[in-house]
Amino acid sequence: MLRRVRTRFAPSPTGPLHIGGVRTALYAYLFARKHGGDFLLRIEDTDQNRFVPGAEEYIIEALQWCGIHIDEGVSVGGPHTPYRQSERKEMYRQYAMQLVKSGHAYYAFDTAEELEQQRKTAEAAKQTFAYGSASRMSLKNSLTLSSDETEKLLNSNTPYVIRLKVPADETIVFNDLIRGEVQFNSSLVDDKVLLKSDGMPTYHLAHIVDDYQMEITHAIRGEEWLPSAPAHILIYQYLNWKDKMPHYAHLPLLLKPDGKGKLSKRDGDRLGFPVFPLEWKDPFSGEVSNGYRERGYYPEAFINMLAMLGWNPGTEQEIFTMQELIDAFSFDHVHKAGARFDPEKAVWFNAQWLQKQDDTQMAMRLSKVVKQHFNLPDEHRSLSLEYVKECVRLLKPRIQFEQEMTVKGSYLFVAPQEYDSTVIGKKWKPELMPFFNHLLSAWADLKSFTAEETEHVFKDIAGKNNIKPGEVLQLTRVFISGQAQGVDLFPMIAMLGNAEVNQRMKAALSSM
Repeated sequence: MLRRVRTRFAPSPTGPLHIGGVRTALYAYLFARKHGGDFLLRIEDTDQNRFVPGAEEYIIEALQWCGIHIDEGVSVGGPHTPYRQSERKEMYRQYAMQLVKSGHAYYAFDTAEELEQQRKTAEAAKQTFAYGSASRMSLKNSLTLSSDETEKLLNSNTPYVIRLKVPADETIVFNDLIRGEVQFNSSLVDDKVLLKSDGMPTYHLAHIVDDYQMEITHAIRGEEWLPSAPAHILIYQYLNWKDKMPHYAHLPLLLKPDGKGKLSKRDGDRLGFPVFPLEWKDPFSGEVSNGYRERGYYPEAFINMLAMLGWNPGTEQEIFTMQELIDAFSFDHVHKAGARFDPEKAVWFNAQWLQKQDDTQMAMRLSKVVKQHFNLPDEHRSLSLEYVKECVRLLKPRIQFEQEMTVKGSYLFVAPQEYDSTVIGKKWKPELMPFFNHLLSAWADLKSFTAEETEHVFKDIAGKNNIKPGEVLQLTRVFISGQAQGVDLFPMIAMLGNAEVNQRMKAALSSM
């Protein structure tokens, strides 16, 4: 009988959610949705020393903004509550003890200082220290101590950890959904700590217990966990849960723009792009880190961009809605190699999604911003919905973010106060004044002030004054908008209207 597909995203609340974590959540969500399954959110907060206030709330808000809907977990509840590992502490201990009793785990009493000395000794010999099959019989644990000595240490509350007993020189094989068959020699796997001295479990034990109890069928995570996978497979085996072990998929890393190393916050700070979905204010330092939402990215564009980092649909299509991603997604097309992050491509995705936005909805958003930005009264002509919609249509092809409209298109809402000095210096000559006066008079006589008619008159008047249209075209733009570049000139003139254009041109000419 086929099990219902259940995936999970299980971040640690140690700070803001990196876009690599969002991608992990996204792939887990896409896979679950494609197969009619469930997507869970679980918080792995067993490392209480690294807990950061507000991080859990940030994770939930970030997923909501991205359109990744949680079926079960910390924010919505469900049949497997609690979904925070710190609230599940006792159940982990019983499984750690089960492993000790079956001989697959053991107590280790080595102090931090003793282990540090072991590392220094190994370094001096140009070796790497690992607590495992090659070293454990020379260390202080229940395998080298007598049962009486072990019992005495336990009864005297001597601090200890519980470690997994990894066998020597065995081949551990598993099938990864992205990498295919993967083999490890167990001698290269250290004896992972399962239960820490404070009684809290490590990731190695906790995620397995949680995945088993929450009936997770597919565990999707970053490739940094691949070296630990053999230990995790052994734990499933030793707990007799092998038949319920989820399929693992280890995702490729997100790399720096130059492809050299893992993408980090420092790269974003250095190169000027966010690495977090939402803005984050560090509760300890007060440092604020930029977010894609606050930079003006659409969540659809952000998700579309992330999906393509390490996956492709096998076609030339690049623009996907969430539903299209769900329909197309497959681990067969997830790459094994790291995915290089391209900040310019991220901007491109947003520009593509901007073109898909509804003009009316954009105009409604823009009119509110324009009113506030330029401090305009409610009855100002620039605030009518139809006028703002025309502005949106003209500006759309020339911007990448909505918030650019009030800056790059300011002249559509208020008359310019300054004029591009470079254009004026190169193009303006007093002998052009008759042409402009003639032009204004001809435009004023137009019954149909359309883009086509105003352009026709412009060219006609230029010809009658023995002027090439190109000689005065940019000057005309500057007189009306103040800027050397902008939206298409004659559609802009038609939209502003005869009276506004006349007033702006006369104001500009009077200052020449």
